[in-house]
Order: sequence, then C-alpha cells, then structure tokens
Amino acid sequence: AGAEPPLRWEPRCRQQLRHLRDGGGIAARLPPRLEGRWVSTGCEVRPGPEFLTRSYLFYANRLFKAFQFYYWDPSCRDPSYSLVIKGKLRLRQASWITRGATEADYHLHKVGIAFHSQKAMREVAAWINTTAGCGGFLRAGRSWAPGALYELLSTKGERDCTAALGFAMHELSLVRVETRYQPVARPQQSGSRLVEELYLGDIHTEWGERLHYRPTGYQRPMQSAVHHVHPCPACGIIYRADEHHPPILPAQAPLPMQLSGSWVSTHCEVRPAVLFLTRYFIFHGNNHTWEGYYYHYSDPLCKQPTFTIYASGHYTQGIPSSKVRGGTELAFRVTQARVTPMDQVTVMMLNSSEPGSCGLTSSWSTGVEQDITPTNGCLALGINLPHTEYELFKTEHDAQERSLLYIGERPTDGSSPDSPAKRPTSYQAPLVQCAGAPEEFSNYLSLKYSGKKDANGNEALKPLPVAFLLFVALVFLRWD
Repeated sequence: AGAEPPLRWEPRCRQQLRHLRDGGGIAARLPPRLEGRWVSTGCEVRPGPEFLTRSYLFYANRLFKAFQFYYWDPSCRDPSYSLVIKGKLRLRQASWITRGATEADYHLHKVGIAFHSQKAMREVAAWINTTAGCGGFLRAGRSWAPGALYELLSTKGERDCTAALGFAMHELSLVRVETRYQPVARPQQSGSRLVEELYLGDIHTEWGERLHYRPTGYQRPMQSAVHHVHPCPACGIIYRADEHHPPILPAQAPLPMQLSGSWVSTHCEVRPAVLFLTRYFIFHGNNHTWEGYYYHYSDPLCKQPTFTIYASGHYTQGIPSSKVRGGTELAFRVTQARVTPMDQVTVMMLNSSEPGSCGLTSSWSTGVEQDITPTNGCLALGINLPHTEYELFKTEHDAQERSLLYIGERPTDGSSPDSPAKRPTSYQAPLVQCAGAPEEFSNYLSLKYSGKKDANGNEALKPLPVAFLLFVALVFLRWD
C-alpha cells in the first residue's frame, strides 16, 4: 500500500496512477488566461438535481457573456429555459485556501431568461413571482413567446429576481486553467493536441446555501472552444448555441450497470475545504465486495503525498434513482480500513491523537501502514467503522468509448451521506475503468471519497474534521 499500488494491480491501473503522480502532464499558469470561449463537454448535473450545459465568453477588457442552458432531462435533449448573464470579472491574487486557484471578483450587469415551452414559463414564473419584489414578473396565464427574453436582473433597473432559481455566479470567484496535451493517433502519424480546461468554483450541495457559498473546490471543467479534447460531439453544438437556440445533445443509449472491475481517477481531484486526492477502486460483482484506495496530497497536481487510506466492505444491489434520472442508488458499508501516513505532518498529528482512537498509540511512522479497524476507525481522520453511506452513481461512455463511473458528490458541509435523505443528487469527477473483472462481470459498486458503503447498510469513512483541515492548511502556509 502506501504511495505505490500493490503489485497485483492491473498494469493499466498502475500506469494511470503513476501518470497522475507525475503531474499528468498538466501545467497551470497563475494568473490564468481566460480570454475566449469555454464550453461544457457534455450534460452536467448540479445538486438538486439540475441538468445544464454552459458556454462562457470572456473578453480582453474583463467583460464576460455567459449562457446557461437548463433541461428537464439528464441527457440535455429537452430544454427548459436559458439564462444570458453579462458582467465584469477581475482576477485577484492566488487563493491561500485552494492551492493552485486564483480568486476573482465579479459584478453582474444583466441576467435575462428565455423559456423554451409553455410548461417552463409557467413553472419558473411561479417560482419568481413568490420572490420579494418580483410578484409581477410574469402574469398568470401569460402565453409563451418563442424568442422573448425577460429581464431577471439589471443593475440599472435595480431589480434582482434570480434568487428563486437558486442562481448565483459565485463560481466565478474561484478560477483555475489547466493545459495538457492529448495524444493524437493518426494513420502513419503521431503527435499531440493542446487541451485547455477551465475550472470554476463548486456549487453547494444544499440548495439553501448556494446563494451565499464561496467555493473552495471546483465543478466539472469546461474546455476551450478552440483547444478541447477530440472527439467532442457536444462542444461544437454548445459553441453554436444561444438563448433562443439551446444545444440539443446527441442521444446516448443507457449503459447496463456492469461495474465489476477496477476504476481509477482521471486527474488530481479537489474537494472543498481543501483536499487533493486520487482514487482507485476494485469492485467484485460476484460477492458485492469492494476495495478502495484514497491517495491524499498537499498540492493541486497530486505530487506531494500526505496519507493513504485503504478501505473495504460490501455494497447493495442498485436500484434506479427516482430523484436523479439516469442514476442508480445503493448503500455501501465500510468494515475495514488501513492508513499510511506519507509525511511528517500527518505522523505528528496521528501520534498526538487520543490514545485508543486511531491505531496503536504513538506508533505511527512515515510510509508504514497500520490497521485502524481494531480502534473502530481513526477519530483524527474522521473515519468511523463500521459505517454506511447512501450513494448515487452512473456509468457512461466518453467520446473515446472508455467506460466512466460517476460517484455521488460529497456534501459540501463535510458531513456524510449516512441516511437516505442525504443521498447525493450530483456527481464527483468520473473514474475511468482501467481493468475489467478478473472472473465475473456483474452488478455495481461505488465508493466515495472518505467513504464507502455496503450491502448491509453499515458505515463508511467520514470526511476529515475541519480542525484537522485547518491544522494541515496552517502547516502548509508556514512551509510554503
């Protein structure tokens, strides 16, 4: 364990993790260059759930024009309404909370809405009319007028009727641009293609908090309309769209949930509050057991390891989600876990933990794995054993026909989805399948950052305590 994957792991999985530990060929400039158009690469899911695509245009004079296209369905083929957002963005200093990000200030000038059906107009108008000061936004029974744009916010008119939609552009307050090169395989030719990705701040998982939340993590990245991954069937469609002609994405056949095998992160992942990690999971469909490795780091390229968690347990048979179409619900139970501290900061923290709360008292050392199952987890790392979490996930094929696994997004407040009511309604960054099942090809599996679940409904890894996160952050600030 530790920083190196076990030798029994599939070669492609080991290769992917080594690639990530080498930085994944990623570069990020501070401050970032935003000029140009950025587009979604597919249908995005926000907490709620909300299904949308985005197209943002940033000008050299700091002005921006953004389109957000909302849909009734998880394939982004049945549009509901579109928002046109205009404003100004000013990049500030590097973030001291989220390493590798740049903080920014934004000011909205106008927000307009265009409806794409009578149903959408009726439902959205009902929400807006209940907002203070917006009671007369649209009269009841008003006929839908294709092509009409209605003003939700105007700095000149001193009116803001966006709150009913849960709308805020706080995502613009945290910005990161990454560049990398995509290998290109052509007949009798090899090379690479530049890819630029724009990471904007994450959306709070609780609807009531999203209007006030200041991001510390990221949502699904957008890509440059010029420098994006190929092929990208959605990119051109979204690029050509506007508020009157929302993008209709290509139909995709639903995938059967045959998830046995091995799955690994595609890049260094960021969690709010702030954690950097990569994940590796093995699911055994024949007996519904799983194993997971969480590699934690102190930097946004996942080059400086801090600690590794190995966890295992069971998971239930999945059922289709009634709340998030296209998703599957199941429960995961974590029954065993081991921890490997990878730097002196973590060793100090674990050795100063309360006796009997995290492995053998004062016995931790760098690079040495220890079983924390006998102490029912590790209080200092927020791991409670056994533990059950209620999960949401889905599988997709990307444009390169790779199998992707999306696991439910962790609650922004750092809590655990330990009850059905707290089941996620959106997803984390996808994992890619790096190996199929050795013998079987069966059901499902999923597993979460700092948490797994199981078939019998037990408990999993919990998010790290805020006190520990602040402790680590202060140490990094002192050492940087």
